[in-house]
Amino acid sequence: MTGDSEDPNADVQYHLEVSADDVADTVLLPGNPERVDKIVDHWDDFDERAHHREYRTATGTYDGTPISVTSTGIGGPSAAIALEELARVGVDTFIRVGSCGAIQPEMDVGDLVITTGGVRQEGTSKEYVREEYPAVADFEVVSALVAAAERLGYDYHTGLTMSADSFYSGQGRPGFEGFEAAGSDTLVEELTEANVANIEMEASAILTIANVYGLRAGAICSVYANRVTGEFRTEGESRAAETASLATYLLAKMDAVKREAGVDRWHAGLSLE
Repeated sequence: MTGDSEDPNADVQYHLEVSADDVADTVLLPGNPERVDKIVDHWDDFDERAHHREYRTATGTYDGTPISVTSTGIGGPSAAIALEELARVGVDTFIRVGSCGAIQPEMDVGDLVITTGGVRQEGTSKEYVREEYPAVADFEVVSALVAAAERLGYDYHTGLTMSADSFYSGQGRPGFEGFEAAGSDTLVEELTEANVANIEMEASAILTIANVYGLRAGAICSVYANRVTGEFRTEGESRAAETASLATYLLAKMDAVKREAGVDRWHAGLSLE
């Protein structure tokens, strides 16, 4: 079969143009195709396997561990396509690597936010399962991301992430000619009071769909702006990429320890040392 077919069972996937031989078991998911270059800079080696539309895929190794990256473009619909097609060629672990706006005052630009769960203010996941179904990050992925951030010495936060379908009105920003959607003027304040950590556009769809399919998923984002303090700078992108790459290595070690111990889930009683 070729990438021209829409058959979901095709060897080469329709949108991503990848097959099982092109990707590792764990795939990092940035939105921006240009971010792929910044991610693979942290790896031992890599080569680009496909680039079609917004979907750019590279595969290599990090500290000897197989690892892949596929850009998803902006928003839940395109991220869901990436997850669907990667799952169909054997990927079982997904880590979103992105940028976000923080909405807690103690968070600084350049900090990392590791998502523990998502507020599903996007429509894609609603196409899969009822709205009450939670968007929850996999415990093992969260543990690996926290351990990686600790090892690298990067400032990080864990918490709930709100994912929206709109960069402007859906995130409480004015639209064209100052248009304000209903409730947008109080959105950030309400989320802040509810202890939501950050806002972005893909995490909750990725987490929800992965859980529906019994796959592992998590998310780590660099803070580009603090919506409470008004601070904005595009920095910290490399930290998120490095942390996610190291987390992939740690997940591989966790999986090996689980196999040796004969258990299905990682827990605090197991050691990576």
